Amino acid sequence: MAEYDLTPRMAPNLDRHLVFPLLEFLQERQLYDDNHILKAKIDLLNNTNMVDYAMDIHKTLYHTEDVPQDMVERRADVVARLKSLEDAAAPLVAFLQNPAAVQELRADKHYNLQMLNDKYQIGPAQIEALYQYAKFQFECGNYSGAADYLYQYRALCTNSERSLNALWGKLAAEVLMQNWDIALEELNRLKEIIDSKNFSSPINQVQSRIWLMHWSLFIFFNHDNGRTQIIDLFNQDKYLNAIQTSAPHLLRYLATAFIVNKRRRPQFKDFIKVIQQEQNSYKDPITEFLACVYVNYDFDGAQKKMRECEEVILNDPFLGKRVEESNFSTVPLRDEFLENARLFIFETYCRIHQRIDMGVLAEKLNLKYEEAERWIVNLIRGSKLDAKIDSETGTVIMEPNHPNV
Repeated sequence: MAEYDLTPRMAPNLDRHLVFPLLEFLQERQLYDDNHILKAKIDLLNNTNMVDYAMDIHKTLYHTEDVPQDMVERRADVVARLKSLEDAAAPLVAFLQNPAAVQELRADKHYNLQMLNDKYQIGPAQIEALYQYAKFQFECGNYSGAADYLYQYRALCTNSERSLNALWGKLAAEVLMQNWDIALEELNRLKEIIDSKNFSSPINQVQSRIWLMHWSLFIFFNHDNGRTQIIDLFNQDKYLNAIQTSAPHLLRYLATAFIVNKRRRPQFKDFIKVIQQEQNSYKDPITEFLACVYVNYDFDGAQKKMRECEEVILNDPFLGKRVEESNFSTVPLRDEFLENARLFIFETYCRIHQRIDMGVLAEKLNLKYEEAERWIVNLIRGSKLDAKIDSETGTVIMEPNHPNV
């Protein structure tokens, strides 16, 4: 299933720290040789300050307790630089840790800068030092400290570009700490800035939207309301255009959200047209499943794709999230996907057939005859489908009003 792994396409659109959870997942799933993943981790770590982590991986990879001299020297440099930045930011950090002093701050940033300068001798140099200190903390893997300092920095910063960078950093830190509610708030703040009329150039705006969508996957596939919100974001014209022109692989996630979303949305019909248009630029079992059902009415093909979809979900870092229950490990999204995929096949098949052989239908749904019969009985009971089962002939009979997708 490595051919369907999107990590090589995703990584260039993520902060390198956000790539680590993807590699951890791939390592756990044993989709690649373990040494291959460990080397990829070291390559990523070489451009961060997480030297201790890099040393641990080096020891595991090469089965040794020794580490290269350049790693030892790099660690000493990181410790020294951290101390230097800590000293430079110390006056402002001390101020921010004093609740009584912080109460003097107002919504007016210019007032705050003047007050800090006059009363506490804290000027632009110390504010810039706070940003550099926060950024360094993030590079060291101290995401909690980085998030706090970046939040405080944004409250004082008057440089819009710097403030935007700090917001990206804050979002990454919250994602890495799995603070999904806060991360969603930061995501929405970023979206508002990116979509504003005075945001940079149109090219930068498109690129920022692509980055935002990639980063948002961590949130949407972990947040309670994420399956709806990913449709709200990705299916907007300007975001969908960005996907079609520069990141068609993101169609996998929008397609999955449409399939598992309980509320059938009016946009679904238009999305099928997008799947059809993009078949030459991107396809995987999930997008092909939709094309089989709604474009080609190829139910045998859909049945085959359903089995492949299950493998894609299990091996995708965003879709294959595991939940531990007692002694069992489940993948909730896989079960939801398969249930809804069967429903899609059943509904579409029923639209073009009035009398359906239960044995044939069971085959289309990848179920045993008895399982298919129970599934259809429950479906008819729990929905408004105008259908009944003729047990004697082993058929499902559709009434004239066919269900609409």
